[in-house]
Amino acid sequence: MAGARRNAPPREDVLVAAMEMIAERGLEKLTMAALGREVGMSSGHLLYYFHSKDELLLQTLEWSEGRLGAERGRLLGRAGRARERLDAYVDLYVPDGHRDPHWTLWLEVWNRSQNADADARDRQAAIEGAWHRDLVALIAEGMSRGEFRRVDPDRFAARLRALLDGLSIHVAIGLRGTDRPQVLGHVREFLDETLLADA
Repeated sequence: MAGARRNAPPREDVLVAAMEMIAERGLEKLTMAALGREVGMSSGHLLYYFHSKDELLLQTLEWSEGRLGAERGRLLGRAGRARERLDAYVDLYVPDGHRDPHWTLWLEVWNRSQNADADARDRQAAIEGAWHRDLVALIAEGMSRGEFRRVDPDRFAARLRALLDGLSIHVAIGLRGTDRPQVLGHVREFLDETLLADA
């Protein structure tokens, strides 16, 4: 067992392989046995490292969110108008399309969270909190520059993210009549009407 652990692929390689399997084959094909074959480990070894499929999915989501968080930080940290950066935030938030792997994973983790323990719930809340804090800061900045009308940044961010979540689920599950361009158009219109100072 010690030799097998020494030869096991790095944790990130397993998470990358899990995300690639979700993207290529769908979440239903991601079993511990199939992932083990992909990375050259037994399902028993995977369970040794991750303890359960729920934990594997949550760690994969945390890894994916870490990458998105870095991209979000780069987009929000660049120079330019707050509205342009808000559009970039929305663009990053909304799924690429039906069966977007990140959103597929998110939906599964959300679904499983009904029976999750306090630690898993705290980790999910940390992911949500990072998106929320960045949005609140961006709205507050836009207000201070006179680009956005006076709103409560925290309340507005909560409402905007609820709108984004609802519309994004429609895109991710492939609801007929709701695609990414339509969703981005709806959100732009909502922001024009409710947030722009000159609206």
